Amino acid sequence: MSTSTAAAAPGVLRGAPLRLQATAADRVATAALALVALLLVAFLALPLLTIGSESLRGKDGGFAGLANFISYAQTPALLTSLWNSLWVSAVVTLVTVPATFLSAYALTRSRMPGKALFRGITLIPLLAPSLLSAISLIYWFGNQGALKSWLTGALGWLGVEEIYGAPGIVIAEVFAVFPHALMILVTALRAADARLYEAADSMGTSAARKFFTITLPGAKYGLISASLVVFTLVITDFGIPKVIGGNFNVLATDVFKLVIGQQDFQRGAVVAILLLAPAVLTFSVDHLVQRRQTAMLTARAVPYRPQRAPLFDAAMAAWCALVAVGMLAILGMAVFASFASFWPYNLAPSLRHYRMGLFDAEFGEGFVNSLVMSGGTALAGTALVFVAAYLLEKTQAAPLLRGAVRLLAMLPMAVPGLVLGLGYILFFNLPANPLHGLYHTMALLTLCTIVHFYTTGHLTAVTALKSLDAEFESVSASLKVPQWVTFRRVTLPICTPALVDIARYFFVNAMTTISAVVFLYSPETKVASIAILNLDEAGETGAAAACAVLIVAASAVATLAFWVLARFVEARTQAWKA
Repeated sequence: MSTSTAAAAPGVLRGAPLRLQATAADRVATAALALVALLLVAFLALPLLTIGSESLRGKDGGFAGLANFISYAQTPALLTSLWNSLWVSAVVTLVTVPATFLSAYALTRSRMPGKALFRGITLIPLLAPSLLSAISLIYWFGNQGALKSWLTGALGWLGVEEIYGAPGIVIAEVFAVFPHALMILVTALRAADARLYEAADSMGTSAARKFFTITLPGAKYGLISASLVVFTLVITDFGIPKVIGGNFNVLATDVFKLVIGQQDFQRGAVVAILLLAPAVLTFSVDHLVQRRQTAMLTARAVPYRPQRAPLFDAAMAAWCALVAVGMLAILGMAVFASFASFWPYNLAPSLRHYRMGLFDAEFGEGFVNSLVMSGGTALAGTALVFVAAYLLEKTQAAPLLRGAVRLLAMLPMAVPGLVLGLGYILFFNLPANPLHGLYHTMALLTLCTIVHFYTTGHLTAVTALKSLDAEFESVSASLKVPQWVTFRRVTLPICTPALVDIARYFFVNAMTTISAVVFLYSPETKVASIAILNLDEAGETGAAAACAVLIVAASAVATLAFWVLARFVEARTQAWKA
């Protein structure tokens, strides 16, 4: 036997157990991936399919074809709601995107002081339920608002006589969606190559021309994504139109009235499909835009560092200060009104509204339910998202199944919470459904919330896993180390910071969500955001403001706790980076 043959023989013998090991690992991975696919089908795909089938069903339960859609098109009031939703969403987008672009430009392209402070203030809406801004605007500009006369004086030329209706919805939505657009545009503007600006300066290019030929083209994909996100968030939001919309009907409130008020599930399903259509369209356009996007930073790129320009920096600081004042005015009025004894006649500080909300209105029970649901969403959602992402990125089993799971993982981004909640009613309320026992339980609310916010957590986990070299698994296999040991000792510790971020995202969004759970709660499983909605409907606006402030406080404390946990995790698991 030659030397090469002798050397090869042991390798062949050693390779057989590795192949057996790999086969066993692939079988486990396939089984786990099948379980993830089954969960996503049961709690995402089937509820959505149920909405489609319900829209084609008549009052007698038989097949009605497009009769429900034709009936909807022949109802002037419902068509008015569709038009209201479209133009209000367009107006909010036209106002929000330029404003957030200017703020993002100030944060990334100026040397103004206090950037961290301004950035933190603009993220406040993420900690609050969307209806907080609507409640605050009622105290500012409502029938007994502090600045009621100022509203008619400043906007009277536009025919605005009161805050209720379209004006209130537009202003409140701008506040609510501002941080979402800002995060996208800050990311887009940070990806700048300083060499382009240096070349333009050497040719004597004016600042305006550099802006229109370098900055705007480089940020166009971010602008498109931000516009699509804002439009989708506004057209599918339920809390703000419900609180401050008055008689100004939109699609989101129509779904609620049809399903809860009139028990007309067929027409409610039609409106849900109309709500789903713009979300799917914007998601598809955004996906197409991202595929066409080219890298702004190459290996030879030079990071852009803004130069000091006193006048420009002062102008940018003034704009950010104006935005910060607006944000703090919305939050500050909600806090002030929550302590006012009897608005507007007795403004002395009192805990009356907090006592009313926590005890008389049973908000305390809902607050505990929200904490339980948020904690369950953070734990179970993070585990499910990360395991599913790991199976997709670090295993090679079942290619067809992997493709199906990838599609299902991206689908929630295009599904509004209100539509998902309606799908859960129609699907899980069926007596013949084996999962019918979950209806009206905290487990179902938690699962619905996980599915609603699944895509963002999935993308975060995938990004973290893609940063790990595939050689980790190859080396482990060559050393006969089981894959689960590599996962526990290598993959999981390195990705722990991403897990903390995902858990924080799930927790905060679960505390503030309204639309995803408004159809699913029972008296025993009522959550805090729904309790606020009920208080506002009962005319207890002060108690509603107090409860909204408590949610902001809880979200802020949770965010701080997750930040401390992230620092601890980085110290324990990321020391190798040094």
